[in-house]
Amino acid sequence: FTVATGPEIEDDYHNFDALNIPGHHPARADHDTFWFDATHLLRTQTSGVQIRTMKAQQPPIRIIAPGRVYRNDYDQTHTPMFHQMEGLIVDKNISFTNLKGTLHDFLNNFFEEDLQIRFRPSYF
Repeated sequence: FTVATGPEIEDDYHNFDALNIPGHHPARADHDTFWFDATHLLRTQTSGVQIRTMKAQQPPIRIIAPGRVYRNDYDQTHTPMFHQMEGLIVDKNISFTNLKGTLHDFLNNFFEEDLQIRFRPSYF
């Protein structure tokens, strides 16, 4: 894997449109996103890095995209700025098993111990 980074001030195409988040989606609302103007915002996710990488490189692609992200959310369990990390693999013969193994290896190395991990795939 290589580390890929992108701008914290993002355009709406890379933060929303290219990720199939439609114009009427609640995440685009002023109360959820810090907008500078009609087309520029503080990024709400690091997924724009994936879009830029896929446009600039041909497979195989293996990146991690860590970075600060911003959401207009503040309470006892949320802050407006937090860190996020995403991974992207684009290649032939990649499966769900590869995803599980990659996450398992990352977490065990990050926490420096053999963790018991429960994997519950979901969609939201």
